Amino acid sequence: MKKKVIEDNPKKERKVTSGPIRDKERTKARMIAAVAKVIQKKGYHALNGPNIALECGLNKALIWNYFGGLDQLVEAYLTQKDFWQIGDKGVLEQMITNPGSISISLIEELLKSQFNTFLKDKTKQKVIHWGLGEKTKALKNIADRRELLGGELFKHVDSKFENSENDLRATLAILVSSIYYLSLQAKSTGSTFCGIDVNTEAGKERIQKTMRKILEQTFSDVEL
Repeated sequence: MKKKVIEDNPKKERKVTSGPIRDKERTKARMIAAVAKVIQKKGYHALNGPNIALECGLNKALIWNYFGGLDQLVEAYLTQKDFWQIGDKGVLEQMITNPGSISISLIEELLKSQFNTFLKDKTKQKVIHWGLGEKTKALKNIADRRELLGGELFKHVDSKFENSENDLRATLAILVSSIYYLSLQAKSTGSTFCGIDVNTEAGKERIQKTMRKILEQTFSDVEL
């Protein structure tokens, strides 16, 4: 009688690369990518079901089936791309989880990161313009999330400014909004602002140095 041969290395099960769940996620990814393409090619005014469906080659009904609607699809895209984030998310999370690390240099790093991102990313520039020109649920939800995240940072430093003549929240509101506008204006028109061209390294450096000075002044009577 022949003995059964026991395999020392049984065959591994094949990794499943398809199926309802994986196919659904791929389809959702295609639709999210299509949002970016429509914005890049035609602008945010062209964001509608037919254009997105045409761009990704899928039935527009899937937008409602998988996301619940156009606003939710756009919000998924903005969330994935971290629109309206306050600079480098890793740096921000570091300051929130470790308040002792908060410093002028780290806040400056956040602002520089945001400035560089908005100067380079054409889609983000169009989204800034969109947010200024229209009121949409998707953009409001993303902006509200940004405020919640920023609020986590402020709650660690607000108490330090109780006896200060300086206002950190107002300072950052001015600096962040300036970054938005300078980036948008420079890339939309290509012209200078107050004679400064932020499309050049020299011009960008002037703005960043001044941001640093403003932060130093804001923290001048505060101990971190």
